[in-house]
Amino acid sequence: MSHMDALNARFGKGQVLGGWCAISATLNGQGEVLHLQPFHSLSLGEQDGGSSDRVVAMTRGLSGAKFEVLPVDSIMREMWEKWLFIAAAAGATCLMRGPVGDILAADPGLPAKLLDECVSIAVKCGFPPSMPALDRFRTILTTPGSPFTASMLRDVEAGLRIEADHVIGDLLNRGERAGQAAPLLGVAYAHVKTYEARRAREAQWSNGQ
Repeated sequence: MSHMDALNARFGKGQVLGGWCAISATLNGQGEVLHLQPFHSLSLGEQDGGSSDRVVAMTRGLSGAKFEVLPVDSIMREMWEKWLFIAAAAGATCLMRGPVGDILAADPGLPAKLLDECVSIAVKCGFPPSMPALDRFRTILTTPGSPFTASMLRDVEAGLRIEADHVIGDLLNRGERAGQAAPLLGVAYAHVKTYEARRAREAQWSNGQ
């Protein structure tokens, strides 16, 4: 959400729409895009809610592009919902270096505890998730045998750059400012930051520095 803060500060909140996309994709070894799941949507809306001429125009302009365009009245809540889920999923699967099913086999409560911490931060910041969204997130993170992993773990396993500060660090900082403790999320953040530090060090070695 830090990009929303930057855009609002630069252009004014009234000039900036919110938006989020839902897609599951990655690159294979040949650089080809693999669409891992059948969904592909883009939601957009006014930060203060309600409809507007520009939301209607954006929806019309993006239609027919082979993905769903969804104008919504609660875009900021939905952006927070996606964020807290990604943070919980990335935190759990990166920290434990495995899919949800394997984590549950070792510690059945860990993914749900991480999700609860992320939800608590969202609530403290004024963006409580809807019950349907929360139920969906809990199902994904508590299904025994599930092969689900966050894309951040796939990037870690491939030795790629990750969004540690954007996805986990920013949420953790907002929780601290709001007075909401999140110890598990803090450990997960330390884990992915350690990965970033090691990756940067190894890159320096490979460049002869």
